[in-house]
Amino acid sequence: MQTDVKTEDLGKALCIITGASRGFGRTVSRGISRLLRPQSVLVLAARSGDDLGVLQAELDASHVGSACLVIKCVVADLGMKEGLESVIKASKGAYCEDIDHLILVNNAGSLGDVSRYAKSFINMSEVDSYLSFNVSSALCLTASILQAFPQRPGLRRTVVNVTSLCALQPFPSWVLYCTGKAAREMMFRVLAEEEPDLRVLNYSPGPLDTAMQTEARASTADPSIRKSFTDMLAQGQLLTCEASCAKLMKVLLEDVYPSGAHLDFYDL
Repeated sequence: MQTDVKTEDLGKALCIITGASRGFGRTVSRGISRLLRPQSVLVLAARSGDDLGVLQAELDASHVGSACLVIKCVVADLGMKEGLESVIKASKGAYCEDIDHLILVNNAGSLGDVSRYAKSFINMSEVDSYLSFNVSSALCLTASILQAFPQRPGLRRTVVNVTSLCALQPFPSWVLYCTGKAAREMMFRVLAEEEPDLRVLNYSPGPLDTAMQTEARASTADPSIRKSFTDMLAQGQLLTCEASCAKLMKVLLEDVYPSGAHLDFYDL
C-alpha cells in the first residue's frame, strides 16, 4: 500500500542487513541506523567477523550508539543452511512486541567468475554454489523472516533487494552475475504480487566504487565491458556508496514506490 505521508524516520524497527560488513552494505548499515528510533534492533550479517566487529564499534561510538540501538552481529555464510539459521535465530531473539517496522535488506552477493564466457561453465557444482549464495539464500532467508514475523496490526514490513542493471541487460562474460541478479529480481517481483501488504523494493545502486568494481575491472574477460568500467573510473563516473545510499534512504522514507518496482539510482 502506498502512502503520501512522508516521515522523518523508519520507526522502531527490527532491521536485518546481509552483506553488511563491506561496500554498499556497510554504508547502508550506517545510513539506516541514523533513521531508526531508540531501542530499534540492527541485525548485521556477513562472512567477515573482523569487518563486522569494526562496523559495530563504529556504530557504538557514534551518536547512534548513544541512541540506544541494539546491534547484533552475525558471522554467517548465507550459502549454507547453518548460516541462514543463525541469522534467523538472532533476529527472533532480538524481536520485541513494540517493534513497528520489520526491514530486511538483501544485499549479500558476489560477482562470480567474470573471466570466462558462458560456454565454459560445465561444472554444475560451481554454478550451484554461486546460485545457492546469490539466489537461494535470499529466497529462503526472506521466506523464513516473513514466516517468523507475520503481518499484524501496527507492523509495517519492508523487503529491499539490492539489484543491478545486470538484472535487465546481458553483460558478456558475466553470465553468473547477470543470471543471479535477474533471478533474484523476478523472485521479489513475484513476492510483491503475492503479498499486497508487504512493501518490496528492487533498488539498483548504480556503478559503485567498491572492491567488487575493482575486481570487475581486473578480471572481466569481455574487452568492451572491461573498457567501459575502466573509462568510468578514469572519467570519475563511479558513484560513492554514500551518494547511492542517500537515495535509497530517501525512497524508503517517502515510501511511495510501487511495490516490486525496479528503481535505479539514475532514475531518482
